[in-house]
Amino acid sequence: MRGTFVPLVLGVLCGGALTLSVAAQSPASTRLAILQAEDRRAATAHDLAVIRAGLHSADPQTVRIAVRALGRLERPSLIPDLLPPLRHAAPEVRAEAANAVGQAAQGSKYGGSGPALEIVQSALTARLRVEADSDVRQALCESIGRLPYASASQVDTAERAIVAAAQGNTRPADRLGVAYGLYRLVQLQRSLRPPGEAAFDALRDLMTPRSNEATSAARVRRLAAEALFLAAPSDAAAMTAAARDPDAQVRRLAIRAAASAESFPGAAEVLAGAARDDSPIVRLEAVRGLARLHTAGACADVLAETKDPAMPVVLTAIDGLAACGASEDAVAELARLAAAIPAASSPRDWHRAAHALVSLSGAAPDRAYGPLGALLDSTIWQLRLYAARAAALLPDRGALERLARDADDNVREAAVDGLRKTAGHDADAVYVAQLSRSGYQVLRAAALALVGTTHPDAAAPALGTAMQRLVSQGRDNSHDARDAIARALAGIGGAARTAAAAKTPSRAAAAAPELAADGLRRLAAPRARVTVHDVGTFELALFTAQAPATVLRFARLAESGYYNGLTFHRVVPNFVIQGGSPGANEYIGDATFMRDEVGTWPHVRGAVGISTRGRDTGDAQIFVDLVDNPRLDHDYTVFAQVLNGIDVVDQILEGDVIERVEIVAQ
Repeated sequence: MRGTFVPLVLGVLCGGALTLSVAAQSPASTRLAILQAEDRRAATAHDLAVIRAGLHSADPQTVRIAVRALGRLERPSLIPDLLPPLRHAAPEVRAEAANAVGQAAQGSKYGGSGPALEIVQSALTARLRVEADSDVRQALCESIGRLPYASASQVDTAERAIVAAAQGNTRPADRLGVAYGLYRLVQLQRSLRPPGEAAFDALRDLMTPRSNEATSAARVRRLAAEALFLAAPSDAAAMTAAARDPDAQVRRLAIRAAASAESFPGAAEVLAGAARDDSPIVRLEAVRGLARLHTAGACADVLAETKDPAMPVVLTAIDGLAACGASEDAVAELARLAAAIPAASSPRDWHRAAHALVSLSGAAPDRAYGPLGALLDSTIWQLRLYAARAAALLPDRGALERLARDADDNVREAAVDGLRKTAGHDADAVYVAQLSRSGYQVLRAAALALVGTTHPDAAAPALGTAMQRLVSQGRDNSHDARDAIARALAGIGGAARTAAAAKTPSRAAAAAPELAADGLRRLAAPRARVTVHDVGTFELALFTAQAPATVLRFARLAESGYYNGLTFHRVVPNFVIQGGSPGANEYIGDATFMRDEVGTWPHVRGAVGISTRGRDTGDAQIFVDLVDNPRLDHDYTVFAQVLNGIDVVDQILEGDVIERVEIVAQ
């Protein structure tokens, strides 16, 4: 990441520069007009003209904001506007232009057209050969690596350009750019063309720790390891070296690779050793790998990790015991944990029992029925949800049908999913009964279960009524439920008009507030303080310059108390935690969608992003990266970074409650 970027732009854009003067067309008013046009996705020719005019400003920061706005529109036809700024006198503008070209090119995935990709690639590589600034070179390598190539020859040209940039360059920004560019090439294009030997040599060099390196150099090694293990999953020498790296995230990647390599010699010994690593993220990856071995020794090691001091490792070990049905010790421990039903007054103590019940249903189904029956009446809805998952594995249709009548729609959703897989259309009456519910998650699940229904006369009216209700509500974030209902109706005669209504734009979008100068000025250098019940507090730096619309929405909701009492409903160890849904699920959030504001800040550990289910579909649910997740870069908005309290983030469990989110404007 570019360390000077955010402080510089926060000061220029959101500080005194946004104090509007009375002079017409001041740099501040021009910048604000550009931001507002971008926020409308340049829906009119006038909006596009406003942004383009910013490219010709004498003020470098105005140019930079205009360049970023054009890139975020993701219209390949605008790439010719973005090529001249690659030669701008200000390096920060050139870096932004390099990133914007790469972002604009992504629009080809949505049907957009522009200059031939070879022309775009040639412009970026030509600039890379003459560029003197390391930060700009980094941005150029990143964009060259992620262009949407369509042929092996294009990938070959990109690889040669990036590898050439590595030769003789030891500066951290250059090495980071090369590592990222090669990672993106491997991640996106290895099916077109596997990396050449020169690329492998460069990646191995980038993975080698150097004496007196800055702490930030670890990210270079992480990216190189991600790329190398994607391209050569059985490179034993690289795995062995990375497993001894001083950085825990590099070691984690090595253990993940060792666990998935089909012919890695001594995998069991390597994984067992990693299970004793000082870092819980490494131990967790080792447990996952050991569970895949399906051996008695590996099951014993996984069982031992159910006593780990880190709860994410414990729960991963319990999950892993599902493959250890041949181990009486493992089955006995699962049965003991599943039978230990926590009291409703202990909201953080249900996880072991829930995970154990699901694993026991896979490892020893005959021993799971007793604990399952006991959990059907639990006062903790998450336990009933896990009971539905267990019932689907057994399968226990009676339990599933009972849970499909649960008071909580998340439990109903899990039960419907289980019935769909085990009973199919024989349970259509159960699915139809769900269509009167309000939860989008259960409506979606029921509609998908009714696709191809054998009872159209009963299903069609209920589906049509549910569709009409959702359309009349006019909420953007019901689109997943509407799409599922439309799919179910598609096979039922006479439903074409109702199905088309699923695509009707909602009224909520028209009410979205525009960016305003006073809001941006107030949030010039803001922080957010998140307090989680019985866990602790962590603080965020909010990136008003990078993601102004997102920060303003987040701040408005936080100050209104929107997040207070909501939960972190999704916890994926060694990936992300996600929360902020009024329904505690993926499908219910703030009514009006947010537009994406993808930028140059990467998805590193502690980055805070907006969850989406498609382009411009953010509904104010947030997630925090638990490790570096480079595959999320340029696809999900990053609007904040954890400043302190990352240890608190690591302790958050599924269902933990957000007491409050406070905005601390400075």
